[in-house]
Amino acid sequence: MKKKTICRFISLGLCLVLALGLTAGCGKKKDGSDSGAASGASVKVTLNEVAHSIFYAPMYVAIEEGYFEQEGIDLTLVTGFGADKTMTAVLTDEADIGFMGSESTIYTYAGGTQDYVVNFAQLTQRAGNFLVSRQPIDNFSWDMLKGSNVLGGRAGGMPEMVFEYILKKNNIDPKNDLAIDQSIDFGSTAAAFSGGQGDFTVV
Repeated sequence: MKKKTICRFISLGLCLVLALGLTAGCGKKKDGSDSGAASGASVKVTLNEVAHSIFYAPMYVAIEEGYFEQEGIDLTLVTGFGADKTMTAVLTDEADIGFMGSESTIYTYAGGTQDYVVNFAQLTQRAGNFLVSRQPIDNFSWDMLKGSNVLGGRAGGMPEMVFEYILKKNNIDPKNDLAIDQSIDFGSTAAAFSGGQGDFTVV
C-alpha cells in the first residue's frame, strides 16, 4: 500500500474520531432548535495540540486536504507548547479538545477538579522522544550519561517521566548518577540546548 494511501486512511480515521465525539452533542437544543451538525452547518472546534510535531502529521494532512471540512468540522488548530498550557486551555473553555499526554488528566483529577477532562482516543503507542548528544558518539551506551548534564523537560511531564523510566531500566539513578535540568519547558529545551546548555537533551 502506498504511503499516501496509508496517510489518507489514518487522516480519515482521525476525522471519524473527532466527528463521533462531536455527534454526542448534536441534536435538539433546550429551546428545541437544531444544533450545528444536525442542521447541516459546520461545527466549530478548537483543538489545542501540546506541540507542533511530526507525530501529528496525519492531522496536518487531514487539515490541508480538507477532510475536516468534508465532515462538517470547522477546525481551529492552536499549539499550546506544553501539556500544562493545553490542559489549562481545555479547562477554561479556550479549547474543545486537547492533544496531550494522559498525565495532565491524572494530575487535574487527583487535584480535585470537579469538571475534569476525559481521555477518549489514543493517537500514539510509543513516546516520540529522542536523546540528543552535543558531541558525536559512535557507539552509544546509557552509562555515558553518568556524570553528565541533561535537559530533561518539565518536571512531571511525559518526556521527563519516560526518560527517567528508561534510565532506571538501564540501572542509572536519575537523582544521583547525572544532573537533569527540569526547569526548562519542554518546548524550549531545543533552543536552550542550541544555546549551549547541557551535554544531552531530550527532544
